[in-house]
Amino acid sequence: MRIAFIGLKGLPVPWTGIEFHVDRIARGLAAAGHQVTAYVRPHYTDATLKEYRGVRLLHLPTIRSKHLDASVHSFLAAVDALFRHYHVVHFHCIGPGFFSFIPRLSGKRVVCTVHRLDWQSDKWGRLARWALRVGEWVVVHAAHRLIVVSKDLEAYFWETYGRRAVFIPNGIDPVQPRPPQEISRRWGLAGGDYVLFLGRLSPEKRVDWLIRAFRALPRPECDGKPVKLVIAGGCNATEPYVAALRQSAGDDSRVVFAGFVSGTLKEELLSNAALFVLPSRVEGMPIVLLEAKAYGICCLASDIPSHRELIHDGVDGRLFAAEDAGDLLAKLQETLDDGEARVRLVAAARQRIASRLLWDDVVARTLAVYRGV
Repeated sequence: MRIAFIGLKGLPVPWTGIEFHVDRIARGLAAAGHQVTAYVRPHYTDATLKEYRGVRLLHLPTIRSKHLDASVHSFLAAVDALFRHYHVVHFHCIGPGFFSFIPRLSGKRVVCTVHRLDWQSDKWGRLARWALRVGEWVVVHAAHRLIVVSKDLEAYFWETYGRRAVFIPNGIDPVQPRPPQEISRRWGLAGGDYVLFLGRLSPEKRVDWLIRAFRALPRPECDGKPVKLVIAGGCNATEPYVAALRQSAGDDSRVVFAGFVSGTLKEELLSNAALFVLPSRVEGMPIVLLEAKAYGICCLASDIPSHRELIHDGVDGRLFAAEDAGDLLAKLQETLDDGEARVRLVAAARQRIASRLLWDDVVARTLAVYRGV
């Protein structure tokens, strides 16, 4: 089967999220003998790289700006796909999905995966949100099959459009915890002595809430050790927000901005944190939360629907009231204070994560969708 992916930034990339999702599915399909093409953007993928783990990389230009980067690239990719002999064109996200009708003009079968409702993101203005809602409508009516990564999204499309979606959750890779070597050298972290946020630094992630809560902790320690706050990630499109985060941290040496992390460094951070916190206002199905649980970190997250699918409060993690910054502070302090509870929550999380799909299972389910269109 000949399959094309449209909507990602590039391959390979050093962060989790949509690109990580496409990475795992695309290379899994390629390993199974399918001809897979991924359309990539020039400033995210080395122009000399033509293939990645069996996946052909097709480089197309774009306009590098917050509002035009994804849309121009996705339009050009959709037009290019119109004239190629793909069996399936698979769009990711509702923004790129705005152009999902184009490959249908030449009889291509179109699939779209919705990872989140992009118009809910705080980084977009009124016009961009309207355009994303139009893209959502196009996806619903143009895609032969609609895939969603959470039960909450599945319910949304049924209740809003009467459109049935195929629920295929994000998978998880087997993990191998690492001792704190590089993170010790860089930031003096010994293990169990830091709170971790890892992800894109954009307003809807509410990292500003986490910084304020951490700095307001009456007892900033865990198991008798003082703790730091490590913020790993970044986002070129939200540089003013990132600057504001740094300003809110002031000269507090306990707040560490680690930047983008990948490979061994990311694995060490996930292996040795005392607590992982995800205070987002909106999410799809956050892969990083799955990873944190797999590495055996106690997790604290906002009680938005997608997080409630992954954490049972007080059973395998902790949730705080999503619109209550004071509750974040209280739950952060409570969780750091109660070592016995953290051990119990982590044990339950490990048991639950063992029952989740591996990425090979996600690939198989996605292929079944292709064969059904």
